[in-house]
Amino acid sequence: MTLSKILPLFPRLVKYNLKVIFAGKFVWFLLAAFGFFGFFMFQNAWERSEINQALIYTLLLFPALLLIFYPTVFGIQNDEDSRILEIIFGIPDYRYKVWGLRLLMIYATVFFILVIFAEIASILMYPVNPFGMAAQLMFPVLFYGNLAFMFSTITRNGNGAAVIMIIICILTLMFSSANFMRRTFWNIVLNPYQTPRNMLPVIWETVIIKNRIFLLTGSMVWMMIGFLNLQKREKFV
Repeated sequence: MTLSKILPLFPRLVKYNLKVIFAGKFVWFLLAAFGFFGFFMFQNAWERSEINQALIYTLLLFPALLLIFYPTVFGIQNDEDSRILEIIFGIPDYRYKVWGLRLLMIYATVFFILVIFAEIASILMYPVNPFGMAAQLMFPVLFYGNLAFMFSTITRNGNGAAVIMIIICILTLMFSSANFMRRTFWNIVLNPYQTPRNMLPVIWETVIIKNRIFLLTGSMVWMMIGFLNLQKREKFV
């Protein structure tokens, strides 16, 4: 099939995959993300907390993880419930052609929603660059999203992957709150807008760069493991 024949079909392909990815309960996760975001904004305004870019990043982090949770955790199960796994496994290089495109659409959609949330925070609380804020949030989103995708290919069950991801998120949040983790680039939820006390800005910039490289590397590893798991057709069909 030539490129001229593929291009007219591309919008229909994107529309179909978006229906599969975000079908079912995603709207509830979207509403929950916006609800938590609104509640956090109201709580900090009520308590008259110091409002800056670091606070906006913190307020958006949990909603961002909520947005990525459903499509990556329940994606494989949605394929199975729709009874299209057998059809999809008949496509050569399944892991690249189908789920590669889906992951791209998932992250593009989440990025667009985060830009809107950041714009709302910029209007109501503190002026920030919505695109810059959303771009920074995408690093932990990619890490947790691809990790969830990997576990969904291992468990082949949305509920099982969800339980694992909830436990991992709780543990990482507990460790990240410890003093010895806040200054290291191993902190998955590191806030790039919050410079620690008694640390030179130059050193902090280096920590941020190393952290982003670490998150991107981890994201790629989780994604490739997930793609390799999807080649084991007999485990899914």
